[in-house]
Amino acid sequence: MDATTQGGLEKQLSSAKRNVGLLAVAQAILGSAPPLAFAVGGLAGFQMLGADKSLATAPLTGFNVGVAVGAVVVALASRFLGRRESFMIGALTGALGAALAAFALIKSDFWLFAFALMLMGLCGGFTQKIRFAAADASPSFYKGKAISWILAAGIVSAILGPQVAIWLKDALAPVTFAGAFLGMVPLLLCAIVALYFLKLPAQNVKAAGDEPTRPLREIVMTQRFATGMVCGIGSYALMTFMMTGAPLAMVIGCGFSSELATLGIQWHVIAMFAPSFFTGMLIGRFGAEKIVAAGLLILMACAVVAHAGVELWNFWGALVLLGIGWNFGFIGATAIVASSYRPAEADKVQGFHDIILFTTVALSSFSSGKVFTAFGWSVMNLLIWPVTILCLVLVLLQLRAASRNPA
Repeated sequence: MDATTQGGLEKQLSSAKRNVGLLAVAQAILGSAPPLAFAVGGLAGFQMLGADKSLATAPLTGFNVGVAVGAVVVALASRFLGRRESFMIGALTGALGAALAAFALIKSDFWLFAFALMLMGLCGGFTQKIRFAAADASPSFYKGKAISWILAAGIVSAILGPQVAIWLKDALAPVTFAGAFLGMVPLLLCAIVALYFLKLPAQNVKAAGDEPTRPLREIVMTQRFATGMVCGIGSYALMTFMMTGAPLAMVIGCGFSSELATLGIQWHVIAMFAPSFFTGMLIGRFGAEKIVAAGLLILMACAVVAHAGVELWNFWGALVLLGIGWNFGFIGATAIVASSYRPAEADKVQGFHDIILFTTVALSSFSSGKVFTAFGWSVMNLLIWPVTILCLVLVLLQLRAASRNPA
């Protein structure tokens, strides 16, 4: 490698690290909204409902619907406005949703609260694009670490979101939780400052000698993409299903305090993101498929611990394992998906991927309340098994195909 090439790589890596740092700050701030919403959203909804409590998780379904819609909107906005401007619009939308959620709680308007959480979810859809933006702005050898550092910023989110819920839960007493949502408004607006300094490279610019872009159908039909998408969806949907139901099971089903439930979600979210400091290194050493397989096995262990009893340690232990399993499963699956398309194909493939992903996640959060109300926490745990087994089979088939056709 000559000096010119070496200098070019160093400059590219320096720029990538700067962008990843700014994106990580934005991720830490914007990512604090989902744990707050999931820690108290179902409980707040439960308080506003009458006899039929099965709709308690509908606001959280609204949040996930917003994420799915946001995945479409951010792809379009990124194409016409640029990613930096799109992320800033997402942060502003999240702040508006948080303010509206506080207002809805004060007015005791259940469906307005669900709409407000949908706006917060829309911001979440934009935020989900951050991991891809970090990967696409990085050289190939740095992509795995870039994704890991973005998700590692979630440790701050894991602490910040639930603590805001605990500190400000009664700030607007006698209306419970309204103060927590109102406290999110200035935080989400602060993310705009970090996003302002981004200098992301242009997307969808095909350099000379690049291969032509393929039709979306051709890309999504490849075994590699399909494996990554199904495993990512399985990991994320199971995590959402269990995380949404856990506060209800702890507070409504077992009589634990909302503070203990919120702390359980905090430890869960920490477990979701703390492994990200070394997940990228593990992917580089062992391969994304093996890391996904490890994540699936940890999700199975979560089911065992959750089904073993309803003591506090069962809930917290299961939630921690749920977070770690999601981290390995989802980061590994994201790395598989990111390696299945060419740079010029990024937006259309990512948009398609996230639409399917978060539509499924929205359905999982809605079904969580229904399944808990109808069958209880123990049945919810059993649903982990068929999903993880299916995903594990797909990973093993992908590993077998890779061994037959090494790159």
